[in-house]
Amino acid sequence: MATGTIRYWAAAKSAAGVAQEPYDAVNLADALAAARLRHPGELVRVLLRCSFLVDGDPVGTRAHETVPLAEGGTVEVLPPFAGG
Repeated sequence: MATGTIRYWAAAKSAAGVAQEPYDAVNLADALAAARLRHPGELVRVLLRCSFLVDGDPVGTRAHETVPLAEGGTVEVLPPFAGG
């Protein structure tokens, strides 16, 4: 089990009601499941559309169960956004 930080951006931050919070999980799937339990409702829907960075590396299409989390690591939760 590793502990670290989940950082929420844009719509995910609004849905979670916090900019960041700790995780205590083995992999990304476990960390996101815990986040869904802490923030039922809008965050659950927002997470379906998000992409994720784990310690700066894009998760892409990898199964979240296969993405290990490191002690002191960071998960960035990035909703889709428009830009110019």
